[in-house]
Amino acid sequence: MGKLINEQISFTIALLMFFMVACAIGPDYQRPKVDISQAWRFEEKEALDVANTAWWEQFNDPVLNELIQIALKENKDLMVASARIEEFIGRYRTTRSYLFPKINAQAVGGRSRATEEGPSPLSPSIENPSDFFQGFFFGSWEIDLWGKLRRAKEAARADLLGTEEGRRGVILTLVAAVANGYINLRDLDRELEISKRTATTRDGTYKMFKLRFEAGVISELELSQVKSEYEAALAAIPQFEKAIAQQENALSILLGRNPGVITRGKMIDELALPVVPQGVPSDVLDRRPDIRQAEQDLIAANARIGVAKAAYFPSISLTGDYGYASTELSNLFDGPAKAWSWTAPIVAPIFTAGQISGEVKAANAMQQQALFRYQQVIQNAFREVDDSLIDQNKTREQLGAQGRQVEALRQYARLARLRFDEGYTSYIEVLDAERSLFDVELSYTQTQATVFQALVNLYKSMGGGWVNEADKLTIDMSGTGKPAQETLWERMKGALQLIN
Repeated sequence: MGKLINEQISFTIALLMFFMVACAIGPDYQRPKVDISQAWRFEEKEALDVANTAWWEQFNDPVLNELIQIALKENKDLMVASARIEEFIGRYRTTRSYLFPKINAQAVGGRSRATEEGPSPLSPSIENPSDFFQGFFFGSWEIDLWGKLRRAKEAARADLLGTEEGRRGVILTLVAAVANGYINLRDLDRELEISKRTATTRDGTYKMFKLRFEAGVISELELSQVKSEYEAALAAIPQFEKAIAQQENALSILLGRNPGVITRGKMIDELALPVVPQGVPSDVLDRRPDIRQAEQDLIAANARIGVAKAAYFPSISLTGDYGYASTELSNLFDGPAKAWSWTAPIVAPIFTAGQISGEVKAANAMQQQALFRYQQVIQNAFREVDDSLIDQNKTREQLGAQGRQVEALRQYARLARLRFDEGYTSYIEVLDAERSLFDVELSYTQTQATVFQALVNLYKSMGGGWVNEADKLTIDMSGTGKPAQETLWERMKGALQLIN
C-alpha cells in the first residue's frame, strides 16, 4: 500500500511540474501601436497642468461643489456601476477556482429492506432490514496543460479591470453632467431675468402709448407695434420657465432624487472661469477610463482565443474518492471499512463537425472587433479633446465680440429713446434698438454658458487624476463608511492577489 501511495504522489508531482512549465495556447497580448500626434491641432498657450485637481472647485461656487458631492454619493447609475464591480469580482473568483482541485465531503446514513420473495432469496444470515453508513471525500482536478483555464482567468481579470474603468467612466461623465447642468440652469435663470426685465420695461411703454392712443396723439399702427414687442417679451417668459423646470428635474435625477427644485448659488456672471488643463495626445491614452476599458476588453478577447484553441487538445483530469462504508456505525472507521479509488480520464476530440474551429473563428473575430473598437475609442477621444480646445478658444472670442455688441446696442437704445423723446424720430427706431438689444443679451448669456461648458467638456475629454479626487467623495454601499474607491479596490486587490 505504501508503495502505491508513493507512486501516486510521484505521478501527481510530475503532473504539477508539467503544469507549471506548460505554455498557454493562444496569442499573448501586446498593446497595438497607435498613431499619435505630437501635439493638438489647436493648442492653448496659457494651459496649466491641472488635470489632476478637482477642477469644479475653480468655479468658486459652494453650491455646485455640494451638488457634485451629492451626485457622487446618491447617483443611481454610479451605484449600478459599483454593484457591477462586485458582480465581476464574483465572476473572477469563479473562473479562477477552476485552476484548483475541488474537494467535497459526503456522509450518508440509512436503513433499507430487500424483498424476500424475489427470484434470488436472501440468505438467512443476512440481516434484513439492514443499516448502512458511509463517509467519503470526493476530489477532482482538471490539469491545465494547454492553458485553457489560465487564459479564461486572464480574460476574467481583464473583464474585472474593465468594469472598474467603466465605473470610473461613470464618475467622469457624472461630474461633467452635473457641472454642465448647473451652468445651463444658471444660464436659463439669467435669460429668464432678462426676459422679465424687458417685459416690465415694455409693459410700462405699452401703457404709456395706450394712453397716448386714447388721447389721439398716436395712431393704432404705433400702438400695435409697441404691443407686439411687449407680447414677444411675455411669450419668452414661460418658455424659459419650462426649460428651467425641466433642467431642475434632469439635475435632480443626476443627484439620485425625485424631480424637484435645485438650490442656487452664484449667478452665471459671478462664476469664476476654470483654467485650461494642459496635456499632450499621449496623455489621453492613460487618463481616459473609456480607452483603458476598451483595452481591457481587447485583452479579454485576446485571451479567449486561447480558451477556444485549447479545445483542440486532450483534457486530463484527476478524480478520486476516499472514505469508509459499513453496515454498522460502530465499525465505520475500522480498517476493513476503508474504500478509495482514483482515476485520470483523458478526453480528446475526434470529430466535432466544425464546432471547435467555429468557436476559434468566432473568438478571432471578436478579438478583431475589440481591436477596432479600441482604435475607434482612441480616435474619438482625440477628436473630443481637439473639439473642446477649439470650442473654448473660439467661443471666448465670440463672447468678447458679443459683449462689445451688447454695449453698442445699449448705447444705440439709449440714443434712440433720446431722439424719440426730443421728437427727432419715430418710436420704430426705439423698438428696433430694444429688440436687437434683447436678442443679443440672450445670445451673450447663452455664449457665456457655452464657454463654461466648453471647459467642462475639455476636462472631461482629457480625463486625468481628477477622477480619483471625485472617486474619494463616493461612499461604499456595503456600510463600511469608507470611500467606494478604497473599498472596491481593496476587494479587487484581494481577489486578484489570490492567484497572481
